[in-house]
Amino acid sequence: MDIRLLGVPEVWRGAAPLPLGTPKQQTALAVLVLHGGQLVTVDTLVDELWPDDPPRSALANVRTYVGNLRRTFDRHHGPNLVRLSGGYRLDVDDERVDVRRFEYLTGEAASAWSDGQHERVDELLGQGERLWRGPLVAGLRVGPVLTARRAALEEQRLAAIELRARLDVALGRTRAAIALLTDHVNSHPYREQAHALLASALKADGDAGGALAVIQRAESILIRQLGVEPGTELLSLRRSLLGRTAGHSPFAARKGGPERGGAVTSSARRVHPRHLPRNTADFIGRRELVERMLAEIGSSGDEAPTVRVIDGMAGSGKTLFALHLAHLLSDRYPDGQLFIDLRGHTEGAPVEPGDALTVLLRQLEVPAGRIPGDHKERAELWQRELQGRRVVLVLDNAVDGQQVRPILPAGPGSVVLVTSRRRLSVSDVGPAVSLPVMTSDEAIELLARTAGTERISKEPAAATEVARRCGHLPLAVRLAGGWLAHRPAWRVSDLARRLETGGSVLRQLAVEQQTVGGAFSASYEHLAEPARWLFRLVGLHPGDSFDARMAAALADLPLDRAERMLDDLLDQHLIEEVGPGRYRMHDLMRQYSAELLRESVDPARRREAGARLLDHALHRVAVRATSPDQQVLKAHLRLAAPHRIDLIDDADRSDIEWLEQERSSLIALIRFAQQEEHFTYAWRLARAMWRFFYMRGYFTDIVTTHLAGLTAAERSGDRVAQALMHNYLASAYTRTGSYLDSLRHLEMAVSISRDMGDRRNEQRYRANLVVVYWLSGSPERSVRLGRQLLREDSRGAVDSILSLPNLGYALIATGRYLDALQAHRQHLFLARCQGSWYHIANALGHLATVENLLGNHRKAIRLLLASIRLRGRTGHRFGEAEARNDLGIAYRHLRRYDEARVQHELALDLARDSSERHVQAAALNDLGLTLTAAGDAESAVSAHREALARASRIAHPYEQGRALAALADHLATTSTAEAGRYRQRALAIFERMGAPERHDLRRQLAEPSSPPT
Repeated sequence: MDIRLLGVPEVWRGAAPLPLGTPKQQTALAVLVLHGGQLVTVDTLVDELWPDDPPRSALANVRTYVGNLRRTFDRHHGPNLVRLSGGYRLDVDDERVDVRRFEYLTGEAASAWSDGQHERVDELLGQGERLWRGPLVAGLRVGPVLTARRAALEEQRLAAIELRARLDVALGRTRAAIALLTDHVNSHPYREQAHALLASALKADGDAGGALAVIQRAESILIRQLGVEPGTELLSLRRSLLGRTAGHSPFAARKGGPERGGAVTSSARRVHPRHLPRNTADFIGRRELVERMLAEIGSSGDEAPTVRVIDGMAGSGKTLFALHLAHLLSDRYPDGQLFIDLRGHTEGAPVEPGDALTVLLRQLEVPAGRIPGDHKERAELWQRELQGRRVVLVLDNAVDGQQVRPILPAGPGSVVLVTSRRRLSVSDVGPAVSLPVMTSDEAIELLARTAGTERISKEPAAATEVARRCGHLPLAVRLAGGWLAHRPAWRVSDLARRLETGGSVLRQLAVEQQTVGGAFSASYEHLAEPARWLFRLVGLHPGDSFDARMAAALADLPLDRAERMLDDLLDQHLIEEVGPGRYRMHDLMRQYSAELLRESVDPARRREAGARLLDHALHRVAVRATSPDQQVLKAHLRLAAPHRIDLIDDADRSDIEWLEQERSSLIALIRFAQQEEHFTYAWRLARAMWRFFYMRGYFTDIVTTHLAGLTAAERSGDRVAQALMHNYLASAYTRTGSYLDSLRHLEMAVSISRDMGDRRNEQRYRANLVVVYWLSGSPERSVRLGRQLLREDSRGAVDSILSLPNLGYALIATGRYLDALQAHRQHLFLARCQGSWYHIANALGHLATVENLLGNHRKAIRLLLASIRLRGRTGHRFGEAEARNDLGIAYRHLRRYDEARVQHELALDLARDSSERHVQAAALNDLGLTLTAAGDAESAVSAHREALARASRIAHPYEQGRALAALADHLATTSTAEAGRYRQRALAIFERMGAPERHDLRRQLAEPSSPPT
């Protein structure tokens, strides 16, 4: 099995690609593969998958993604994905992973170059180049781990390109090197090494003029744009081309430049990096604060590093202030000026301290190969590199003190400037400097710098008003000035009036953020009215993101026109594109949109737009909600034709993963429908999503959405819908072990249906009571009800395909195995008659359960493997945990203990993923029995104790009794009295249930006890 992560992720088995699931699942795969053979903690996966704000279901989702990957690998004989305490480990062969091969090949090529093995270099680079299909996991949104790895691989690729060019020159292929390097330099103009290589190639090809032109361009970029002196290689090339000596460097006497003398030779001994972004020409104001901080830093002494934290509100100019200060300090700290954006308050995850250290060490020109993978060793190397240096370090956009502390220098001689929107808690650092907004004069001066001094000086009163409307906030002032600069026909007073009309925008926020709303308004007003209408409406969508079809439904526009308008909004930075054809709004922009909608749109039109969105969402869900009871779903939803049938694509029917992608947005839409009193859409959307939620084990989502649906049904007085919501709420409560809640909701559903004379639905809900009765410890009651329903089926009151499996389970619980076998065979017959693969898979699994109890374990294995394969083929994974556990039972009886243990643990993982606590208890009990049979008594006792605890928490008497009986067998060797007490407790449970296990317990308790040996 080959795993390809360079470019779009792919996994190939022979000549066939394997399905990798959702983008989140692909991201999880990449993290596991890149840490092959190592523990990847659940926390690491959560941070990578949701770098901004993990949802409450993050842990469950991670388990689902890993479980799906494990099943894919198991099905196709792929690498072993193991669950460990606290996380997971993927045992994958590095030879089968393109990233590992690329790293190995390029590393070996570099070594071969050092040894002068040119043919070997050519071969290794060729193999590596064929592996590169694009950046690491191209197209996926990634967190800190993959971001850092993506950057490191990109650096390795660029180094490989440059090595290829060196090789081409060495082998006389100068034209190939020139062509390669020309593209390379154009794409990466700040790579000094690339410029030097291109100049060398041109020189070797006899083009001295071209080589000099390349050097001059490199000098211009390095000096004027980065403020960095060219290195020794470029200087040597220039001298060799011009015949100059070292004493005639053109940089030695440059006006304003430092006196270099021996600087070139000393830089070869130790680098003096310059990585501060260019100092802005329009830095305005804060003179007193700048002078005070310079004085404080100057008087702080050299006994320890000087650290200053600069905080303030968003847009107050913290970064520009810190950079201005750092440039002023550069002469005092000549050994280096370093900068890193820690991304504490921007899109994506904050930079991890270890990743930040890697960036900073590379700025100090520490070779990538010397940077340790271990974070502690990396931090030690960072401190060693700073020893004896006087550097100024800017840590921009920090999220908290924990992110900053590992980066701070330990020794004296350096100054660190930290910026953050938060007040940071950093030990041994004085009080933070809180950056205030500008004064009126400073804000007007900044406006003049951005919009034009002459233009602003002609309208001083209007300029003062614009600055005031911007709250003297630098970000807002820059936005306003830039807007004027791009509209030369506008007067300043025109902009002042425009901002004044938007002064009420975002009034619920602080004043300074209202002024940012005024800046939003300047972009908004530039739109044509149809695009404004769309902008106002898309803020109605309550989800994380939306697509063009949803926008078209909201605004009732043709799809192609909506797409063009979305492009207009994107151009004005009023929305963001988060993926191909998918958009989102920043929170403040959404508030601004909502404010405009409330102010400018009649409530009735707003409600109509919301209804159009919900109608579209409901029909898009309905076409995908293929389920075993499709006809029942249609009867429940009672749907009319969609309002916009042109936006519903027949191809959507097979796109079940769309439901996964839109899951959080659809849940938000259900809440929106309930809150906005679109009651019929609220409960219909919940009902339409039920089968998807149930099959994927999202039982918490069922509870959330169906409670909202129940509230909507009650508010609208729709009794049929109320009964539906009660019934499907009960399904989630049953699977998660909340049997009392399940019983309460089912009884309400039955009562409502009976009152309405809805006989068919009443019987459906009573059939579900059969399951709850036996799970909660009343199997005889369950059997009686199940048989009564079958008798009523002869009169056409209820569908036997629903009642037979539930009756079969109840018969098993009371020890009537042959009767249960008959019930499940009838279920299988009906399933085949109806062509329902879902019911066929369930019936096969249920038959296997009975065959196991009858001792026909090989037959049970055949049935179970068929059931599991069928579930995998249809994508309906519901019930797979029980099937895996039954497979383990069969293997145990055949003394295949290792295989049995694997199946029990897989069942436990699946049950944890779906929060099915009763299945967890069963899997733990059966795992304990397998461990006992295999001779691992200590682990077995632990499994049974955990099973007892879980079964007790959900009041599941049958698994409680099994755990007590198993623990008694272990205690019998050490304490017969304690073992007897456990057996008495188990017997009391089984007697009350009428379970067949009571007979063995009676016999054991009747036998004379012997003292433990």
